[in-house]
Amino acid sequence: MNRIVAMPVLKALENDWRGKAKTLVAELIEKDTFDAVTDLAEEFPMRVFPDAVGLMDEGRDHLLTYASIVFNAFGPKNEIFHSGMADADAAISWVTEACKRENLKPDGWGEAVFQSADRGDCTHAEAERLVRSLLSAGVDTTVNGISNLMYGFTQFPDEFGKMDTSQSSTRRAFNEGLRWRSTVQTFFRTAAHETSLAGVTIPEGSKVLTFLAAANRDERRWDNPEAFSVTRNASGHVGFGHGIHVCLGQMVARMEADALLSALREKITRITSAGPPVIRLNNTLCSIASLPVKLEKVG
Repeated sequence: MNRIVAMPVLKALENDWRGKAKTLVAELIEKDTFDAVTDLAEEFPMRVFPDAVGLMDEGRDHLLTYASIVFNAFGPKNEIFHSGMADADAAISWVTEACKRENLKPDGWGEAVFQSADRGDCTHAEAERLVRSLLSAGVDTTVNGISNLMYGFTQFPDEFGKMDTSQSSTRRAFNEGLRWRSTVQTFFRTAAHETSLAGVTIPEGSKVLTFLAAANRDERRWDNPEAFSVTRNASGHVGFGHGIHVCLGQMVARMEADALLSALREKITRITSAGPPVIRLNNTLCSIASLPVKLEKVG
């Protein structure tokens, strides 16, 4: 899968994604206020990601529901889980059909996964599941990462102006957003063999709950961890996980964020709150349903 979404593959899409980001920003700056979640953080990935995967055109709105369902299922079967599953059937049905080879477009990442199966890298049944995993990894990672970053700009309004349009600056800002308000709050892992951590024996097969968000606010690692600072070097955060379990969609999320942040900074100097945010409850994700904002234009 790393070959499918490798940097050379993403680079081929960069100019197109940057152009679409500029188009979206041009639309938004004409409004007095807008919702940074629905109008920006959800809208932009939906303009670029489904085409890259090669998904069929009809029904793409199910992607947002599907990704939320997947991460909700990682938690307990509580009220949040059951509430999310109430709208699950249509989304799951659409994704199941959309990830079948006959429904994928011939030039997308989805077809590339099946071509790997043709070469014997995996079975065709596994290829279908891998395409589905790409959808969940590539949507909520970006949507919530950008939403939480926008929230950071509203809470620390001087920070946006400290960012410039260079990739090094936008990437540093995105990393800080992922550290400061981690998209994935917790994740369970399984101990492959007995080990010891901080003097505690963990038996083989034990479930281990990792608190990614807590690690990203650990005062032993970060100076003033509660502050959101786009000039901070936040490399080493675990917002995308770590090691072999690192998020499959992280490079997609980074390039989408680079394109969007650069387009925003080119046209505006400040992002401020235009109303209270609405939190979207999820068993795993730190998610915002609505975030009214106002932009201050350059000049």
